[in-house]
Parts: sequence; C-alpha cells; structure tokens
Amino acid sequence: MLNEVFMPKLGMTMETGTIIRWFKQEGEAVRQGDTLLEVLTDKINIEVEAYHSGILVKRYYEEDAVVPVNHVIGYIGEAGDQAPAWPPDASGAASDGEAAGPAASGQGAVEASEEPAQAPAEGKPRATPAARKATRDHGVALQQVKGSGEKGRIHRADVEGYVSAGAKAKEAASTVRATPLAQKVAAANGLELGQVEGSGERGKIVRSDVERALQPAKVQAGEKRVIKLQGMRKIIAQRMSQSAYTAPHVTITTTVDMTAAKAMRTELLPIVEKQTGLRLSYTEILLKAISACLVKHPNLNARWENEEVVLQDHTNIGLAVSVKDGLLVPVIFEAERMGLAELVRKSKEVAGKARDNKLKPEDLSGGTFTVSNLGMYAVDSFTPIINQPEVAILGVGQIQDKPAVIGGQVLVRSMMTLSLSFDHRVVDGAPAAAFLTELKTVLEQPYQLLV
Repeated sequence: MLNEVFMPKLGMTMETGTIIRWFKQEGEAVRQGDTLLEVLTDKINIEVEAYHSGILVKRYYEEDAVVPVNHVIGYIGEAGDQAPAWPPDASGAASDGEAAGPAASGQGAVEASEEPAQAPAEGKPRATPAARKATRDHGVALQQVKGSGEKGRIHRADVEGYVSAGAKAKEAASTVRATPLAQKVAAANGLELGQVEGSGERGKIVRSDVERALQPAKVQAGEKRVIKLQGMRKIIAQRMSQSAYTAPHVTITTTVDMTAAKAMRTELLPIVEKQTGLRLSYTEILLKAISACLVKHPNLNARWENEEVVLQDHTNIGLAVSVKDGLLVPVIFEAERMGLAELVRKSKEVAGKARDNKLKPEDLSGGTFTVSNLGMYAVDSFTPIINQPEVAILGVGQIQDKPAVIGGQVLVRSMMTLSLSFDHRVVDGAPAAAFLTELKTVLEQPYQLLV
C-alpha cells in the first residue's frame, strides 16, 4: 500500500517549502519516525520525519526544489509497489504529466503532432500532445520544462532540449557530487562542476555554489552582481518592509551607566557557572531587567492583532540571533519567572538551536517584546525595526568606558546606549519614556533584581 509523503505546512504563513536534502534514497528502507528530509520554511529549516514504515518508493522532487505546501513529494510503500510517474496535485488528482489520452496508453504515439492541445486549467502547464508524450518517454515532469511557445506552451523540442541539458550536466558531474538543480544551472551556463567548491554535506554542490562561481565571470563582463532574495532572506525583507511601512515607528534613546552591572556580573560569574556550566553575559542581565520592567509597563508588553491591542499575561521576550544568511528571533517564554541562572540556560539554549537550525516553529512564535543586542560590535546605537505583531523592540549598543560627571567629579564609567522603538499607534511618547527610564534605573542599581 502506498502512503503519501507531503510537503508539510509548518506555520500559518507558510505557502511553499524548499527541499534542502533527502536523508533516504529511492528503494531504501524507512521506519516510522526516521528523519526523511530537511525542508526550508518561511522561517527556519525543519527535519521532517516519516509517518509510515516501508520502502521509499518514489521521490518526485530533488534538492533545491520549491514545492507548495500539502503537495505530494513522494511515496512510502512496500517492495514492488508502483508509484505514479508524476506527482498528484494538492487535491490528489493526477497532474498533467498523467493526463489520460492516446499517447498515455501508447496508442497513436506515431501520429502525435505539434498541434496545440486544449488549454489546461489555470495554473497547469500548457503543452502539445507531442511534448506530453516526450516527457513520458524521458521520465520528465512537465512542470520542470520551460516552454518556448506562445504563452509559455511547451513543445517537443523544449522537452528534448531539457533532457539534453540534463544529460550534459550529469556527464559533467560524473566525478563530483551535486544536486540536480546545481547540475542544470552549471550546464546552462557552460560551467564545469569540477571548478565549483561545494558547501553542502560532505562537499556536495548546491545551486547557490554554482551561482557564486558564476558571479566573478559576470563582473568581468561588466555586469552587476545580483543576489536573488529567496528563502529566509526574502521573508525577512517582506516582514521588515511591512513593519516599517505599517507601524509608525518612534525611537527614543538613553545612556546607561553599566559600572555597577559590570561589578555584579563579575561577582556572579563563578556562582552561575557552577550552577549551569555556562557563563553569565550582559544579555541575561538585560533580559532580567527588561522582564521586570515590562511587568510594570504592560502597554509595552503587548501585541497588535486585528486592529486591537492585546495585553499579554507573561513577558515572552524574543532574542534576535544572527545566523547564516539571516536573522532568527527565538522566544524565551515567561522570562519574568526566571532567575539569572535559568535565563542563562534558556538564552544559550535558544541561541544555539538557532545557529544549528534546530528551532521548531513554536520556538519563534508568541513573542511580546524583542531585544536586539549589537553590543559585541563597534556600534553605539541604532534604530531597530519592530518585530510585528509586537509593539516595541529594544536595541542595545556596546559598553564603552567614557568620562562621566558623578557628584561633581569627572570619572571614567562604563556607558551603554539603549534605543527603544515603539509603535505610536499603541504607545505614546511619555509611557515609552517611563519604561526606558525605569529600565535605566534598574540597570544602574542592578542588585534590586536579586531581591
């Protein structure tokens, strides 16, 4: 019995998924719960487990393929099971690659011509009968071929050209490991894969490696270097634009004397490390102070949903983490209930998961306030963009020794700048300033956090 393998829908906003890699080959045994493939969603990479045991009978899409959610991407069955040659669509109906007709049954194959076929349903490939016959003969999915005819109609020559390019790519890649899409891009641009350095598992070449290798040649020819927005980078671009253009941002700043906080951290370092095996950083001190202040200023601990302001019962603080090609914001839930040791454990855990692509969709949802800390760089202050549907975000700059007037004397103190961006539809300047002032006071008198 055949069991479908679907492109999973792992979030409300997810419309497509990109197959990063398969962990099983066709014909290989699969047990329920085995990791079957890795998928790039609109937020993170997710490992997809098998829901059935048996044999991986069919894989319809290879690495780098972008597939709509809930579409069949393969079948798990038993030895001897025959899967359809082409994947069904999301409704379970056979795709155009399996459309019934004379050519499908082998009858009339000789008479198949280049006369236009009936126009397909909306969203389906347009192809002549001869082109459809050619895809079946070569085992090619119709959706993979780019048509050269009117309105993108696919002709037999298009299919034969696609097959020929694929054969050349396979021949060129005989001594290297590369994904099918990487092979096709290399063949189309006349690039030998032996010249490309792979970034995938065990040095496997993926599409981005080929595109990177092609860029220097384009620059020499006087063309611009272009980086296509896709995957995580594309989602970040969309959400940052949406936030910047829909929420009226106001940013206010203050300078905090962190001298006492530095002294407290030095005293607590060995204590926290003994309890957790981890080092206390300024990030955890900030998280503790922010959560304490948000409890007293609930208007900042809110979400804008359906033209309403929803105040939150707990401080679920998002921690911006830089990862390859983007930024993730895992959430530390109910931070107000945690002591410094527990915050150290949790912040290190979520940051590590983010960098290792181990986060789950629920780890990235439900935040009520975000912290973006650039203190490890030579950045004094910046204007952070709100992580909607939250209504505020705090930007943290570096700690620097600077002269400051204390009790009429000029002393060297450890100073840090905080930048609070807030949604002016929800919060006015005075309440936001009150929150930032209290946060400054708490950080300058940090031992009250231990009470």
